[in-house]
Amino acid sequence: MRKLSIIALSFVLLLTACAPNFQKQEEVVQKTDESKKEKAIIPKYKISEKYYRTIIPFEPSKARGLVVNNLNTRYDISEFETGLMRLAQNTFDPDKYVFKEGQNLDRKTVQLWLNRKFTSEQLKEENLSEEENIGLNPLDDGKGDIKERNNRNPIYLAHILEHDYLEKGENETYHLGGVVIGLALNSVHYYQKEQFGATFEKKIPHEELEREGKKIAEEVVKRLRKMDGLKDVPIMIGLFEQESRTSVVPGNFFAYTNVAEGSSSIGEWEKVNEDYMLFPSPEAEEKHREDWTMFQNFKQDVEEYFPNFNGVIGKAFYAEGQLQELNINIPIQFYGKAEAVGFSQYVTGLVMEHFPDYISVSVSITSVNGPEALIVRKAEQDEPFVHIYE
Repeated sequence: MRKLSIIALSFVLLLTACAPNFQKQEEVVQKTDESKKEKAIIPKYKISEKYYRTIIPFEPSKARGLVVNNLNTRYDISEFETGLMRLAQNTFDPDKYVFKEGQNLDRKTVQLWLNRKFTSEQLKEENLSEEENIGLNPLDDGKGDIKERNNRNPIYLAHILEHDYLEKGENETYHLGGVVIGLALNSVHYYQKEQFGATFEKKIPHEELEREGKKIAEEVVKRLRKMDGLKDVPIMIGLFEQESRTSVVPGNFFAYTNVAEGSSSIGEWEKVNEDYMLFPSPEAEEKHREDWTMFQNFKQDVEEYFPNFNGVIGKAFYAEGQLQELNINIPIQFYGKAEAVGFSQYVTGLVMEHFPDYISVSVSITSVNGPEALIVRKAEQDEPFVHIYE
């Protein structure tokens, strides 16, 4: 018995030695200016290559919470932030830089920049000073009827998001190494023909949206350069086209540019070829026929398990025209845990059978009682991860 206890103890010690120590952290001094230094902690480990390490304690953005009010859907809110982080990796290496929420654009500044330009009379109505007349959206001059004005002067800029990236300097200090700004632009302009009347919508052509977005970016860079501490910091600007209020997939970034330290002008823009697609949908069938057929075959096999069931929905992420990730949701009614387990096992086999290994696939199976199972098969992974919720 004693021999068995020694073996068990040795096994526990071995596991402890092999397990990664995610509690281990690196204490550094974050450099804020020439005369002030603050202690900060930066974790040694990242949970994924997709993410940056962040400074602890967490310091929220000075414009925290505005994104929820300014973007149309929760899908756009999530993609705008995570997409901006993904975009930043083109310039700021996650192995060399750490992430911090934006500290330069405060709440009032963002709100003023999101305004329209105002006439003198409109300033009085808004109770604003001439110095606060710094809106980046076009002027509504008040001439003509309200329908005409709204049609010719849409709101282009929906939100501004700042991310800061710190790099290590001398003596284990970290300092601001770059600023990334996301400009969320409206693909649809919503307006009313009369006060408190029905809301109408007008699609904004992408070419017009891109032209206006780049003009706004030029002005944003000039303003940033006038702020304390940003004169000589590299700046990246990303343009994001958000979807309509009724969309069930998010919008996407379509262009970005890098502004060298000390420069106040924008040179070349880089195209971002990313897109989200709903499966099944006529658009997916038209643009990605092969992937649409693959999804339809999976969907049909799922529906064979439960007759008269039709509820398989997929959200696909494309980069450079290639399907990268596919997130599938299957809401279904179960009448017992064994039934849920059996169905999850069946769907897991279908995932491995229908989708090539270069695609990351996740399937969420839900019921009226909540989540039932999660199936995840990462790209180039031989075995999927399956979790059955208790």
